[in-house]
Amino acid sequence: MLKNPTRVRTMEVRCSVFLFRAVIIAAFAMCAAFAESERPSQLARIKDVATIEGIRDNQLVGYGLVVGLRGTGDSSQTVFPAQTLISALERMGITVPQTGSNSASNMQVKNMAAVFVVATLPPFSRPGYRMDITASSAGDARSLEGGILLMTPLYGPDGQVYAQAQGSLVLGGYVASGGGSTRQMNHPTTARIPGGALVERPVPFDLTQMRTVSVVLNDADFHTAERMAAAVDTALGARRAHAVDSRRVEVAPLHGEDMAVLLDKVEAVEVEVFPRARVVVNERTGTVVIGGTVRLQPVSILHGGLSVNVVSETMVSQPNGLSGGTTQVVQQTSVQAEDKPVNRIELKAGATVEDLVLELQRTGAGARDVISILQAMKEAGALEADLEVL
Repeated sequence: MLKNPTRVRTMEVRCSVFLFRAVIIAAFAMCAAFAESERPSQLARIKDVATIEGIRDNQLVGYGLVVGLRGTGDSSQTVFPAQTLISALERMGITVPQTGSNSASNMQVKNMAAVFVVATLPPFSRPGYRMDITASSAGDARSLEGGILLMTPLYGPDGQVYAQAQGSLVLGGYVASGGGSTRQMNHPTTARIPGGALVERPVPFDLTQMRTVSVVLNDADFHTAERMAAAVDTALGARRAHAVDSRRVEVAPLHGEDMAVLLDKVEAVEVEVFPRARVVVNERTGTVVIGGTVRLQPVSILHGGLSVNVVSETMVSQPNGLSGGTTQVVQQTSVQAEDKPVNRIELKAGATVEDLVLELQRTGAGARDVISILQAMKEAGALEADLEVL
């Protein structure tokens, strides 16, 4: 029995179209799965990527005196350290002889320095809790090495005293001078006292008064906020969390629920986060930090430079004998200009940050050149990252 050739051909065409569609759908599915697997995501606890609204640190500041310096304290031109010393001595029952209207101008004390003291008060700190402090010179002291901070009250934004600071300073640098020469390392006018402050007043905060737990993301992202709300619902076994915006997720506590237990469960939840691609540039120090999630587009970079050097030399013109002339000082100035050759950097599709760094090192680019190149790449749209300049 002969088959209809037209019908067979039609069936073959339909099968071919069906297979073609199946191949296209499978290709799109593979591409979608590949793109999903290529997305830079990672698991992190909520406590590592977010904070609980209302539970935060508090900044404290105070003014005090550092004594015991070896002649490196404030000079007599800085008046307020002497005034502070007089007030402290009077509180201890010691009267300072006064000559004239201003007694501070008669004091020549070089072994003390006025400092500002700063500290961070952690949440739920109780009286007796110790915390680290940092003291920085407020006058013209050259070094705080070997000094001891006298009892200094630390104030909060409301003007109340929350801690008292006192102790021996620990420096991360030094300054030495002699014979007109000076050598300095780091900043000897700033020091720390580990555990140098005692909390005297707690910050009032009652967990039982919380009606809603607000979890605030460190980096605003709608996708992460939605994922966080879904992960919290899964951990609590009920639909109790919802994303308010790109940064805040609210969790509704049950009636009579222990807030500490609820916060423990919420902070321990692991959520899938997508870190933002970021390039941090510090123009003052020439430091460039490029994150591993930064993507680069195909780009060709031409980079050169013009170096201009102006040199001034002072020379003495001596007249000839019996000429009646006088010796003159002459300024000789020379200008040197050098045009650096243009270096070419070509990045193809799929280039990574490592490729960019290797190419920049190959061309001998300095830190300032790298900063300029990154800024130009951002303007050209070849750098898929947030460029943050410090």
